[in-house]
Amino acid sequence: MKNYLLFSFVVTIITLIIILSLPNLLPVRKLKIYNSDNELRKDALAKGMLSVPKDYKELLKIKDNYKLTREKIALGKELYFDTNLSKNSDISCATCHVISKDKKYHNNAILNGLSSADSIDERKNCIACHLRDESGVDRFSNAIGEDAKEDPFHLNTMTILNSSLAKNLTWSAKNISVEDEAGFSITSIYKMNMPSSLLVKRLKNSNIYVKKFNKAFKNNSGTDAVNFLNIQQSIGAYVRTLLTRGAYDKFLDGNNSAISATAKKGLADFINLGCKGCHVGMSVGGQVIKKFPLKAFFSIEALNFKTPFVSSNDDFPFENIGGFLGKDNRHLFRVPILRNVTKTSPYFHNGSVPKIREAVSIMGKHQLGIELSDTQIDELVAFLKTLEGNIVDYSKDGK
Repeated sequence: MKNYLLFSFVVTIITLIIILSLPNLLPVRKLKIYNSDNELRKDALAKGMLSVPKDYKELLKIKDNYKLTREKIALGKELYFDTNLSKNSDISCATCHVISKDKKYHNNAILNGLSSADSIDERKNCIACHLRDESGVDRFSNAIGEDAKEDPFHLNTMTILNSSLAKNLTWSAKNISVEDEAGFSITSIYKMNMPSSLLVKRLKNSNIYVKKFNKAFKNNSGTDAVNFLNIQQSIGAYVRTLLTRGAYDKFLDGNNSAISATAKKGLADFINLGCKGCHVGMSVGGQVIKKFPLKAFFSIEALNFKTPFVSSNDDFPFENIGGFLGKDNRHLFRVPILRNVTKTSPYFHNGSVPKIREAVSIMGKHQLGIELSDTQIDELVAFLKTLEGNIVDYSKDGK
């Protein structure tokens, strides 16, 4: 018995020595030091971190935006806020994809949804306090559609803002256009629940809409241009103008004072730690599909230190309410767009994480295998706040 206890004690000591030595055995991540704002900006631009177009002419240069016209955009905007696009005429696109401009069109629908939904007090949502945010989401943890139907997988609404810049849409990373997504949202039972034939019939009963469709699609055939494809194209044209610009864009455009010193450190962290490897492009995300969680992360805090032990793991670092497992049930998700991310809580596919700092910490641990320090989290959050922006008004520039 004594020999067994001695053996156990020795094994424990050896194990602790190995654990304590791991930080010194693991490769040290080399962090690039930026000696100037210009150097930081140059590196960011070289890695595809581009600013959003300032005007309509620049907007038209973005891939796939060559089909935009003023008439299609104006018609799409009207449709976006029209509750007649839902079966019971109780919600519009703007009900779930909230934007502050033209708020009068959707506030009543949102408040009705709040009052009619079951167990609303148990939801993790911020909608009551954030109706004025330029977020492009409803901020519910679970999306609510027509007649207060809930998403069966407890998936929350993804932001509509800057979504046209993404290659992949939806949590399951469907590689479709914003036009196709508009059609899916209209006909989905859990969204607007509107049969395409019924919607076309409704709009054809409006002489005003018929005239606007004919004008937008330059129809002179003698028959009206109201059809489901043109409805999708109109809404898509408007969605393609829902791009935001903020302090981040001003910095990329050359204004060194646009963001704080802490935010600049956060941008450097974002590049150095590898965040930019997934959150790429003008949209700062939405371009690639990645496994989540990529790594399991364990910290030994009882001994007053933190050491990452990384291994493959299929469990989420939060309760997976709804049981959604990503594309093909393989934990594959579209990498989220980070523009305006500080205004789109709660986070992750089922809204289980309410705070941005916790979300950043989780991503550090389970995607990068890093225990981020409080300072690093402060810096990264400061950078993410520079991605807040307002919708660019592209209506002022001539064609």
